[in-house]
Amino acid sequence: MAPDADVLIVGAGPTGLLLAGDLATAGVRCTLLERRAERQGLTRAFAVHARTLEELDARGVAADLVRTGERVGALRLFGDARLDLSRLPGRFPYVLVTPQYETERLLEERALAAGAEIVRGAEAVGVSQDADGVDVEVRTGDGAPRTRRAAYLVGADGVRSTVRERLGLPFPGHAAVRSVMLADVRLAEAPAETLTVGATGDAFAFLAPFGDGWYRVIAWNRRHQAADSEPVDMDELREVTRRALGTDHGMRDPRWTSRFHSDERQVPRYRAGRAFLAGDAAHVHSPAGGQGMNTGLQDAANLGWKLAADLRGWAPPGLLDTYHSERHPVGRMVVRGSGALLRAVLTERPLPRVLRGAAVRAATRVPPVARRLAGAVSGIDIAYPAPRGAHPLTGRRAPDVRLAGERPRLYEALRDGRFVLVVAANDPAVTYLATKRWAGRVRCAVAGGATNTTALVRPDGYIAWATDETAPDLRAVAIRDALAHWCGAPADHPAPERRP
Repeated sequence: MAPDADVLIVGAGPTGLLLAGDLATAGVRCTLLERRAERQGLTRAFAVHARTLEELDARGVAADLVRTGERVGALRLFGDARLDLSRLPGRFPYVLVTPQYETERLLEERALAAGAEIVRGAEAVGVSQDADGVDVEVRTGDGAPRTRRAAYLVGADGVRSTVRERLGLPFPGHAAVRSVMLADVRLAEAPAETLTVGATGDAFAFLAPFGDGWYRVIAWNRRHQAADSEPVDMDELREVTRRALGTDHGMRDPRWTSRFHSDERQVPRYRAGRAFLAGDAAHVHSPAGGQGMNTGLQDAANLGWKLAADLRGWAPPGLLDTYHSERHPVGRMVVRGSGALLRAVLTERPLPRVLRGAAVRAATRVPPVARRLAGAVSGIDIAYPAPRGAHPLTGRRAPDVRLAGERPRLYEALRDGRFVLVVAANDPAVTYLATKRWAGRVRCAVAGGATNTTALVRPDGYIAWATDETAPDLRAVAIRDALAHWCGAPADHPAPERRP
């Protein structure tokens, strides 16, 4: 059967939408299938961390997203302990508080403008694969299921992922916290802080603004562990909020309420043949730290350029397997870290609570420790494994260095989805690349300041290769070898086309 697309994506949440936009920008035919007939106005995620904002900046949507929300330069952890984000490197030394639907809106607009196909009201109900492709059985409201075929499939369809289930992949883990209450409400008194959080041994409450007068309340009551199906009682919600925060801020006029339980789970493998899992379909964890949407978006940023390179036939051997080897450890770290934070917040024994608060206050007042905590929470310090003997920058986040030319920043130069080779002024590599031997795969950019380091930056903003070699001839050879490895055969010596 002829393929309908190069890549099928199931799930039009933030993860699937970013991936669709990346693939379409790279010229890959992709179709995104979404069970919901319309984009929902509800939201779960509010926090967009610094590293995610950098990834969105590399896609040209960060500035628009920042205008929809509020910047928070410090996070209150326990009591008066605060984690300072204002010293983070880069353009976004804060966490952005904005409803998830704003992120989805901008990512959907980008994906459609790039040429991605988004099919709503289309539910994936079956998955099978062979050596040449993947078949997805899709049910719509207008008749019998039809089969769509593609070279690759990505399941970004959330915690209850149909793709994961149909692939037969386990999702081991356990419930982290049960009977969490959610509500969208009005407040008679606005909180003093943008993000308001508090906990006692038996109550937890969190308030975040939508920016239009409505607030999301997240609350937990140890004294009443109800089933997810039990309605939220507003009297209970107010009482729990008062216990946790000292006031309910005049909570009123609920427009939506719900209960849920939070799990800690991770699939053992992010890849199964020609199918991949991303976002909540691959990992789910407690909401502590606001990591969920951010981790999914960074999954998509890691996977998209690798699928594009493979489909075009110039990916290095084993590139698609590095999606699992790079992102699975990150997911594991988030599951464990958010779980530890949640358990610390909800502990009910007085002595551990006192010790916890003292330890956190001390840690946030020691600059090196506070910087490491901020780097972990924000995602700025995420790094990927590097080969033995590689340059120390390899696998690390690329800073948004100044460039000479029409795109004055690195993350602007990344916006067309290509690798960026950052070289010194008058470097022989400029002339070499001007021959367009790697046309369409690499953009060459001249560093705006004095530097001896030449770096090849991946489309997801991580450094693939770097050298401090100063001898022009040796540097040119090293650059040529790096490009041949990461970007395939030169355009004037094309490699044979590989079947997807």
